[in-house]
Amino acid sequence: HPFDLRASTRAPDGSIDESADDGKDDAYYERARENVRRLQERYDVEMDLDLATEVDSLNAQLVSYHVKQEHDYEQWLELDEAILAALWTEGRDIGDTDVLVELATEAGIDGAAIRSALDDDGLRAEVRERFTAAEQQGVTGVPTFAYDGYAARGAVPPEPLERLVEGVL
Repeated sequence: HPFDLRASTRAPDGSIDESADDGKDDAYYERARENVRRLQERYDVEMDLDLATEVDSLNAQLVSYHVKQEHDYEQWLELDEAILAALWTEGRDIGDTDVLVELATEAGIDGAAIRSALDDDGLRAEVRERFTAAEQQGVTGVPTFAYDGYAARGAVPPEPLERLVEGVL
């Protein structure tokens, strides 16, 4: 489900207000990177850990939501996996329209339709409603894994997820 990681710094026009204090300083991001590094080493995963903290995933979420509504599951999944790879292994800016159009085109989706979706105020309003619904359900960050009224948040190893599913949390 979509979730706006930048909600606390998003201005009414949708842009990011870099002067807004979201409570996440350099030390916060370094702790998050260290946690991901530990998991990366433990599970031998290739990732680009030099991600810019200013990457705004909103456009990628709009595109994903649009494609999920308009295309078959396989095309949507192919695009979502390409977006994740672009961000996490290639270090690309998934908020950039041209990057998203390129990824969509490679997945067999019309680039003009993607540009149109990004300009669709109705689609933006629908995705914002999804953000609000997630917050109302207690989602405070990503990833959030939920099962039977319990949740695990953040980059967690498999064991807590197993306990979550087993109802041990």
